[in-house]
Amino acid sequence: MSVLNFLAALALLYILWMLMIKKGVKKLTCQRSFSRTTVFEGENAQLVEIVRNDGPYIIPWLRVESYISPNLRLGKQENLYSSGGFYRSCFTLMPYQQIKRRHYVEFVQRGVYDLGNASIGVGDLFGVSRFWHDQQLSTPVTVYPRILDIEHLPDPLSKTMGELITKNRLLQDPFLVRGIRPYQPGDLIRDIHWQATARTDEVQVRIHDHSLYTRLLVVFNAQRSDNQWDDYIKQEDVSAVEEGIRLAASLCIQGLRGGLSVGFAANLPTENRGESTLLSPAEGAQWEHVLLESFAHLQLHCSEKFVLLLDSLGRYTDTDILVMSPYDSESIQTALDKLRHRGNQVTFYQLGGDL
Repeated sequence: MSVLNFLAALALLYILWMLMIKKGVKKLTCQRSFSRTTVFEGENAQLVEIVRNDGPYIIPWLRVESYISPNLRLGKQENLYSSGGFYRSCFTLMPYQQIKRRHYVEFVQRGVYDLGNASIGVGDLFGVSRFWHDQQLSTPVTVYPRILDIEHLPDPLSKTMGELITKNRLLQDPFLVRGIRPYQPGDLIRDIHWQATARTDEVQVRIHDHSLYTRLLVVFNAQRSDNQWDDYIKQEDVSAVEEGIRLAASLCIQGLRGGLSVGFAANLPTENRGESTLLSPAEGAQWEHVLLESFAHLQLHCSEKFVLLLDSLGRYTDTDILVMSPYDSESIQTALDKLRHRGNQVTFYQLGGDL
């Protein structure tokens, strides 16, 4: 066989091989899921990626590319490239082979994320020919804000929250019992239900009804000044707003776990261009989930002037209202006085300042 014939045969084989690979890319599927669909800031979870070759073709190299938010930080791993919100994972697949890989992810900032679609690329060993196939995927994960312990809150806030929880416990009626639950730090020894403890082999305590509930409404201001003319939160202010959300979430969740009836209000919407967030005080484990979901969905643009939000709270009475704002002003204090005149206990906390 002459050299030309040999080269022609090689070229023909190469073309046939490329046609098979081009056809084979449509037989490739990718599935992704998080090991946990809800996490808190700073926690880790696994991103499970399954790539399957449903065809009889050898895939010399396969590349899965996708966008991933910089707030989801991938750990270092062999054959994995991640930078600037873009990640790429590489494989070699034999016919009908399936590969499962686990990527460790750190969740840096609260929010609702979805990895979205994936681009699957295949090619030859020399990288001369490449074929791509886009696959529609949905890989959602909800990241809740980090919840700080009461003792780790700024001193004025930790003191205020401790006083509210103590006051609420003093209002408990020892003769009204509505159930039992597992022991939590801070529960009184006298509330232990010894029969239930012996039956479940876990310390159980009585849940007392209240003669009167302590109602707490945490109000957060995302505006930076009274004369802020637009709803845009500047990039340099994002970290401060996120810290305020983190403090508000900690107050709400710790108060709820301490037995308070808790609500939340902010001049931030939970959906794009939506109305301000306003959740009236309530209690219970299901309500904790509602609050956490709302905090995760908060959008970073102001929905209305803070004074207008305060004016909309005029229907509340006999409520402990804790207001957090990055600044103080005469208009804010006037609105707070109106709330006090309706029988509310109003406390103002300037973020970065004192009560």
